[in-house]
Amino acid sequence: MKLSARNRLTGTVVGVDKGAVNSTVLIDLGGGVIVTAMITNASVADLGLEIGKTAHAVIKASDVIVGVD
Repeated sequence: MKLSARNRLTGTVVGVDKGAVNSTVLIDLGGGVIVTAMITNASVADLGLEIGKTAHAVIKASDVIVGVD
């Protein structure tokens, strides 16, 4: 897979919570780190996402916002 995005995090799908239109997908990156993404149900089906499958979280953003209390 070739992408212009520089941040590709590979892990294992540990959850797919389907809603009416979108699904919340949880990808375990290891070391207690889980990335959560919301994608369409159609994308879940097209990608064949299911628990235990390897998946990539691809992040492309020009800004990262950090905050503290």
